[in-house]
Amino acid sequence: MMSPGIKFARTVYLLVAVGIFLADRVSKWTVMHTLMLGETRRIVPGLFNLTHLRNRGAAFGLFADAESTVVVFFLIAFSVAALALVLVLLWRGTTSPWAGAGLSLILGGALGNLVDRLRDGGVVDFLDFHLGPYHWPAFNVADSAIVVGAAVLMLELFRSRRHVHGEAEV
Repeated sequence: MMSPGIKFARTVYLLVAVGIFLADRVSKWTVMHTLMLGETRRIVPGLFNLTHLRNRGAAFGLFADAESTVVVFFLIAFSVAALALVLVLLWRGTTSPWAGAGLSLILGGALGNLVDRLRDGGVVDFLDFHLGPYHWPAFNVADSAIVVGAAVLMLELFRSRRHVHGEAEV
């Protein structure tokens, strides 16, 4: 029988994932209905633009120029496998709320990008940061959630390893 604490944690993790998914869908819908593909709107000159782009590749535009449908199929298959792994880890229960939070962020973000790939063969990117000649590839809310979730998981991994090895926590 499942304890009430595990039920509550699963519910919270699911709500976080759904919240990320919805924020991603709403932000992409807004960009698609506000900006033409390729259009840029300066928000903070010299630092931040909203730019409606379509990324058919992986993170940071990797493989974006590949003409093969095999790349799209591979990215969809990888996304489905990653989602399955995250769901299994969440369902089995995590040892820490931080790990659960990180997995929830990844789940919501990966699901948001997967919907784009299945619908259009690529994702909508629009958050465009630059500083002088330095330019970060455009990304979206889902990408942000995935990166933050992965960072939370890595921090939790390092924290738990220190704890297991008897090192003092800072």
